[in-house]
Amino acid sequence: MVSNAAKEVVILGLTRTGKTFRPSDWAERLAGVMSQFRPGGTLPGSHLSYSPWCVPNSLEGIKCVVVNRDLRDAEPMAWDFCINFARDNDLQVRERDAQGRPLT
Repeated sequence: MVSNAAKEVVILGLTRTGKTFRPSDWAERLAGVMSQFRPGGTLPGSHLSYSPWCVPNSLEGIKCVVVNRDLRDAEPMAWDFCINFARDNDLQVRERDAQGRPLT
């Protein structure tokens, strides 16, 4: 469960046991599926860029996806899909505040 204080959730490409998650392009795939969920809704050509609410990135050299809480407010089922993806694949999740600082 994600705390109410979290503004962003970072899904890391590491399992809870520390193994690298495969396939290597998992972050881009997940963000690609979420590309249609964006402020203002889907527009022609919007599938060609990532949603600002779900962006592939890297953290400390580890592939990750940063999921913004605004996705939950706009599309709760899309948010649940991302959170369940992390849970179902036993991935590490980190929470961050609005300034990007880790929550403890």
